[in-house]
Amino acid sequence: MSLLSSLSPRALAAPESGIVEIINHARLGGRDDLIPLWAGEGDLPSPDFINRAASDALLGGETFYTWQRGIPELRQALSDYYARHFSVNLPIEYFYVTGSGMHAIMMAVQAICGPGDEMIYLSPTWPNIVSAIEISGAVATGLPLEFTGGSWALDLEKLEAMITPKTRGLFINTPSNPTGWTATKEDLAAILALSRKHGLWIIADEIYARYYYGGAVRAPSFLDVSEADDRIIYANSFSKNWSMTGWRVGWLVAPPELGQVIENLVQYSNSGVAQFMQRGAVVALNEGDAFVEENIERARISRDILCDRLIATNRVQTLKPEGALYAFLKVDGITDSRKAALDIVDRIGVALAPGSAFGKGGENFLRACFLRNPKHVEEAAERLAAYITAL
Repeated sequence: MSLLSSLSPRALAAPESGIVEIINHARLGGRDDLIPLWAGEGDLPSPDFINRAASDALLGGETFYTWQRGIPELRQALSDYYARHFSVNLPIEYFYVTGSGMHAIMMAVQAICGPGDEMIYLSPTWPNIVSAIEISGAVATGLPLEFTGGSWALDLEKLEAMITPKTRGLFINTPSNPTGWTATKEDLAAILALSRKHGLWIIADEIYARYYYGGAVRAPSFLDVSEADDRIIYANSFSKNWSMTGWRVGWLVAPPELGQVIENLVQYSNSGVAQFMQRGAVVALNEGDAFVEENIERARISRDILCDRLIATNRVQTLKPEGALYAFLKVDGITDSRKAALDIVDRIGVALAPGSAFGKGGENFLRACFLRNPKHVEEAAERLAAYITAL
């Protein structure tokens, strides 16, 4: 009997990431001219003012067990951040510090779902969402977004038709990874009405809320349409806004009534985020607005460069996404996105994520992260345009 055969079926069923497969393949290739557009992160390191705050706290001895819900200073900084950018006044009792956005999502799913339950998500989606639901023992049910004329849309009637007596919640990621689909305020109000009608929870993944190119400082949020007693848990992360992907610090926004449950889940998963890292997160929130705006502008410029060049080939179906960090590209002549992603790395040294990694509706697409130096994105766009034209 093999060792694997004695493991949990849920653990064994967790799939290899199709994104990581491309990353590993590209790294093993050893190309000096590789342009990595594979993962959802930028090319700027964490800024010095954040690093110094964490370093000073580390050297100052802040290395002990800490508050399970997060240090009060960080929870207050989160409250202030939401007052500035979301125009809501939420006491610190609504905020919980987590060991990454992924940890936030995992705990939100665990709080809502158990074996035999169902959760609906919108597809194509970041694959970790599906695995988080399935590892909890629940069934992940994907509703494909509609792709027409290069853009994506949600069919609300189809969403309601998927709800069954076993449905416990709706997982809504907007702006979306990988499609860039961004719900309007009216979309969010309609989704919320469905959740109220059927007694469902909403997990609102608003990690990309600040990366919005629709003429406002952020994307529409469920906070714009919700009431205090609505069943909504918000998941977010320091990774994208403040170039802190490697820190693994995130947060949840949830009703105070859930506080002890969330604290217990923290205790039995990572027992709290290192206090010195939380000190860096406090400074990120309190002093980092200008840095976030710089990241957003880099993304906007690079989005335009990449999309304009590829659309000009007349071989790529996409429109400039309204939000998030990704161009989700449907290329004429490509039907196997995994094979194409591997070939593109080998031939032209541009690393993209295969759309097949993002589930239903993504099989014929390629995802490119454009939060990078615009000059690098321009070079990547030229290589891709030449490759696509030659197909």
